[in-house]
Amino acid sequence: MSVPQIKATQLSNAGPSAPVLIAGPSLGTSGTALWASTAALLDGFTVLAWDLPGHGNSPAAAEAFSMGELAAAVHQLVQDAVAAGDISPSQDVHYAGVSLGGAVGLQLGLDFPKAFTSLAILCSGAKIGDAEGWETRAETVRNQGTPAVLIGSAQRWFAEGFIEREKGASAALLHSLQDADRFSYAFCCQALAAFDVRNRLAEIQVPVLAVAGAGDVVTPASFAELIADGVPAGRSAVVPDAAHLVPAEQPAVTAELLGSFFRAAK
Repeated sequence: MSVPQIKATQLSNAGPSAPVLIAGPSLGTSGTALWASTAALLDGFTVLAWDLPGHGNSPAAAEAFSMGELAAAVHQLVQDAVAAGDISPSQDVHYAGVSLGGAVGLQLGLDFPKAFTSLAILCSGAKIGDAEGWETRAETVRNQGTPAVLIGSAQRWFAEGFIEREKGASAALLHSLQDADRFSYAFCCQALAAFDVRNRLAEIQVPVLAVAGAGDVVTPASFAELIADGVPAGRSAVVPDAAHLVPAEQPAVTAELLGSFFRAAK
């Protein structure tokens, strides 16, 4: 295993003194497709969205990686941005991630406790699914490619009526899944199979907001409540009329929730 290479895309720029949000993707999505709508509404924040290995702009992974190594890659991305002058040491840096990106957020809180001012964990959990299910999905995608999970993902990702109502947004997300590297996707599944920090939540010392979509069957509200109860400075919220990709499904509500939380965590 090794730390994978990842890349980020700047979705908004609020100036050199503005707080920065590092936005993390869900498995099968690009950061841009998932976060662009919310970033446009998050006034006063510079938003950088990173991509999973083999997704969006990030190169494919050559070997497996753990959740800890994926978190280390995100931390290095921020360090590189500071070294390049894209982020100044005086700027507050916050993190928000969806599903797998949310799991990375919890890992960041454990492994790099001073890197972020606060963490928002969306449509995620301290453990997601079971190892056998993830290993089975990894094998399916390795053999058949990501189109094999396209229909199931569409059913899980979106609340009823979203695909018909928001054809462009849903198409961009499903295309990002279809275009993802099959082996990198499988490595992500394996990282999720081994991920379980339920017994370590009390170690996270920064403020954490755990958000669930009201219609999410993958990571329901009970998952957000478990995180909020376990983290000393944790709280939870539920977004109505949303399933597993809250920033794309309800960008205005997401921007309001995150903006209020991040500003209070300064």
